[in-house]
Amino acid sequence: MTTSDPTRELPKSWDPAEHEDRLYQGWVDAGYFTADTTSDRPAFSIVIPPPNVNGSLHMGHAYEHVLMDALARRRRMQGYEVLWLPGMDHAAIAMQTMVERKLAGEGLTRDDLGREAFIERVWTEKAEIGDNIGTQMRRLGDSVDWSRERFTMDDGLSRAVQTVFKQMFDDELIYRAERLVNWSPVLKTAISDIEVSYADVEGELVSFRYGSLDDGQPHIVVATTRLETMLGDTAIAVHPDDERYAHLIGTELEHPFSDRMIPVIADDYVDPEFGSGAVKITPAHDPNDFAIGQRHDLPMPTIMDDEARIADTGTPFDGMDRFEARVKVREALAEQGRIVKEVRPYLHSVGHSERTGEPIEPRLSMQWWVKVDSLAKAAGDAVRNGDTVIHPPSMEPRWFGWVDSMYDWCISRQLWWGHRIPIWYGPDGEVVCVGPDDQAPEGYVQETDVLDTWFSSGLWPFSTMGWPDKTADLEKFYPTSVLVTGYDILFFWVARMMMFGTYVGPQLGEGAEVPFHNLFLHGLVRDEHGRKMSKSKGNGIDPLDWVERFGADALRFTLARGANPGSDISVGEDHAQSSRNFATKLFNATKFAMMNGATLGDLPERSTLTEADRWILDRLATVRADADAGFESYEFSKACEALYHFAWDEVCDWYLELAKVQYAENDAERSRSTSLVLGTVLDSLLRLLHPVMPFVTEALWTALTGKTSVVVAEWPHGADGAAGDAAAARHIDDLQRLITEVRRFRSDQGLKPGQRVAAEIDGLDVAGLAPSRAYLDSLARLERAGDDFSATATIDVRLSATTVTVRIDTSGTVDVAAERKRLTKDLAAAEKELAGTTAKLGNEQFLSKAPDHVVAKIRDRQQVATEEVERLGAALDALSGS
Repeated sequence: MTTSDPTRELPKSWDPAEHEDRLYQGWVDAGYFTADTTSDRPAFSIVIPPPNVNGSLHMGHAYEHVLMDALARRRRMQGYEVLWLPGMDHAAIAMQTMVERKLAGEGLTRDDLGREAFIERVWTEKAEIGDNIGTQMRRLGDSVDWSRERFTMDDGLSRAVQTVFKQMFDDELIYRAERLVNWSPVLKTAISDIEVSYADVEGELVSFRYGSLDDGQPHIVVATTRLETMLGDTAIAVHPDDERYAHLIGTELEHPFSDRMIPVIADDYVDPEFGSGAVKITPAHDPNDFAIGQRHDLPMPTIMDDEARIADTGTPFDGMDRFEARVKVREALAEQGRIVKEVRPYLHSVGHSERTGEPIEPRLSMQWWVKVDSLAKAAGDAVRNGDTVIHPPSMEPRWFGWVDSMYDWCISRQLWWGHRIPIWYGPDGEVVCVGPDDQAPEGYVQETDVLDTWFSSGLWPFSTMGWPDKTADLEKFYPTSVLVTGYDILFFWVARMMMFGTYVGPQLGEGAEVPFHNLFLHGLVRDEHGRKMSKSKGNGIDPLDWVERFGADALRFTLARGANPGSDISVGEDHAQSSRNFATKLFNATKFAMMNGATLGDLPERSTLTEADRWILDRLATVRADADAGFESYEFSKACEALYHFAWDEVCDWYLELAKVQYAENDAERSRSTSLVLGTVLDSLLRLLHPVMPFVTEALWTALTGKTSVVVAEWPHGADGAAGDAAAARHIDDLQRLITEVRRFRSDQGLKPGQRVAAEIDGLDVAGLAPSRAYLDSLARLERAGDDFSATATIDVRLSATTVTVRIDTSGTVDVAAERKRLTKDLAAAEKELAGTTAKLGNEQFLSKAPDHVVAKIRDRQQVATEEVERLGAALDALSGS
């Protein structure tokens, strides 16, 4: 038998701030989180979605980390060799922007420093802020292997980037071409789709005339919200079946500001029903126009420089900012008499850079691209074949919708911070891709662009484990067991990892075809009103603020309790307070149990246990199975709800109270059995809760059991409770119902909670509750009726097999006259409210004019009043005979 260690006493109350840091450092020092490649245990591995090195963990990160940590801690307890690998992303655009902003404050630009000195400055900044996220992860309780922490710009990961780039270049999967990109005029670089957010903007729709100003001569009217782009128009498109323009197809119209002639072309893309049925085509500054330009082999002049200023058009607008040019072009067209309609406001969606906030500019630019056809097909097939399973399955259509229609990926960025593209150019235009073990030919110059951050993070599952070398980590832990990430980056990051993983997989041997076997997609964290959290709304929550105020366990349980695959979660301060109260409840329950000698050891034969003991053990088995099922299916909410209600509603609210009665029998054998059952239940409960509430469960479990740490304790296992004691379950359920009804009656009568009243009870034998009379008397504060008993009230409680009648003598415990006066007054008020609401709802004239929400509110008031009248009437009846 194992008993509580008297030297490991619990404090008077649970204050997370006093214990969490100490407990976490103890786990790290003990090496509990360090994975062993030589272990013969089955492997379980997760790589962390790397947060940006320049940032801090927001509530979305905390949510994700809690779920990953819960999975890792549970598998560790189940006997797996667990690797949860941490690391950070170099965040090329975000980090460079931050450093450039600091330089601007010093009156400098990156050009003042030069490329090499600027990169050194970024590394310095990284060293100063890089520990911030690690500190936050420790505060959350992340059980990551700190000895394997990685950074996407580490030498090893940079080697992996250079290796895979060269392999793909040699396989003709990487190429250079001039294509349309999202261009940031502030950053002066192409940016990815995920770095563009769309917002409705109030603009102007301007209709103007190409061709003759004489209605009898060839002309066409077109409309646009970006009038400045007409400087780069190379065609006017109409639908081939539009008879209005059939005579103009194949002709040319003069450009208003140059001597260029603009052809009129026919293309099915044009909607003849929209506007004038004709559209201007600017191939270098609009995605749809670019596609039309490719189909018709149109010229594609870029009319803006990298700062979005008009350039090289040979017009008076050269040198103007795009927004200034928009106004000046409209004024010039108006002077020519080409504005054919009054300019009108027009609400339209405009893409903005998430980093700098300015509208992005679609711009034709020479960039490096990945040819994705074969890679995307392999990523799709991996899910179709079941090599990677998506949770929830409802996300599969979204996955296939992206990978089955993916377009080539722009991987170059016009930045200095990042992985520089390993392409070198010779003096005569030669192009050489240089691998990590190669040297560029003498006299060659390296490409100035760097790679998109998603390129290096796409290699994350295997580059962090030492690829391209064949390492023990890859042998033991790759492919990873599960990827936990938000559905919002399913395409941008997950698809990249799947493409790279299926591409590199064959090099790693059989069984390494995919980077992860399971893909668990969680939703977004929203505020308590269901709104997306954002700085602009001011509704963001700092997870570390909640850790400070409520404790890490409260934050973690709040997030895990709301987590289901693919679903968003809404959280507010009330949820965190509730979770903090739950941690306190666990603490108080365990402390009570320890004070009463709760212990661990072999349980007595079931036949010697009370029905209360058998009931709680059977409930434990069922809840253990429910929690297992929830964790296995990534339905954290179901697991947490089952554990919460078992702990609070059944263990704390009922079994502890029943245990007090059993201890009060002063029977040594009964007390010993109760202590063993109580210890067994709490031991398993704390272990089951540990993955989501690691700190309080560590403090409680080690004190309860006297053992080293719950982190490395065995995960509870056993029967699922299906074959439990049905009679015991029925009797305890009936007992709870009976006690609850008596308590409700006492409350209605205004009896003090501790005040005992005499009672006579009929039907306990038939209900099978005769052996439970002691529980009933203790928990309902009843006394056995004496010879002079005279009932003043009767309570009939319908149970599973019969109706039990409880007759109570409240004489001498209640001021009957005063109670009747109070109840009569309250009843009159409730009847008045009921009459008023009923009259309004019966008034057809009122109902015909009142808004629906007002009528609904009155119906609610009527329902409440009806229930009050019934309750108060019953209470008055109960006083009869008093």
